[in-house]
Amino acid sequence: MSLIYPRESLAAHPANTSPAYGSTVKRAPSKPLILLPHTLSETTGPVFGHTAVAAGDADLTRQHVGEPLGERIIVSGRVLDEDGRPVPHTLIEIWQANAGGRYVHVRDQHPAPLDPNFTGAGRALTDAEGRYRFVTVKPGAYPWRNHHNAWRPAHIHFSLFGPSFLSRVITQMYFPGDPLFKYDPIFQSITDAQVRDRLVSRFDLATTEPEWALGYQFDIVLRGRNATPVEEPHEH
Repeated sequence: MSLIYPRESLAAHPANTSPAYGSTVKRAPSKPLILLPHTLSETTGPVFGHTAVAAGDADLTRQHVGEPLGERIIVSGRVLDEDGRPVPHTLIEIWQANAGGRYVHVRDQHPAPLDPNFTGAGRALTDAEGRYRFVTVKPGAYPWRNHHNAWRPAHIHFSLFGPSFLSRVITQMYFPGDPLFKYDPIFQSITDAQVRDRLVSRFDLATTEPEWALGYQFDIVLRGRNATPVEEPHEH
């Protein structure tokens, strides 16, 4: 992996403050950041035990007695560095709304029904080629009160852990052709249209399984001029 991190990677990420995305106005830093020294355990301590991640954790449709409602999908892809090389053994965690656009969370008061057969969270490790694969259902759009008639496009949250707790990144994956893209301040907080496109998965017939599930490909590039946008800019 290159030791020179191109500054173009920072341009991929949204600004801390995006006025149209209302909550960023109050929660974005208003003063210069303070660099805190890292402790040894933060930089070298294990993040998780690989044996604690079971193969079934990546199938969100088999976590309960019955099948969840909605369109079953397969989401797969690769985690790559800025030079296009695979990043193996990376823990990926995902969470999402159900097919009706409702999260299993006490603060989600959207009057869509909860699905007793869908929790909406899973995890997987990338293999030696940086590949991952999840089976889930396509999430629904939901209202979020940022402005009048505000609806979030269907999306899945991704969290990736590096070798320490200090190297976690979070991003969102969207679905191609969503009519809500142009109305969503979170998606539009990334000002470059080509960079926004890196958050949109690609329908892939090779990933699709006949008479069972549609397939989508979503590669995640961690740094560089082709970096996948994440929720916070990172200097390193």
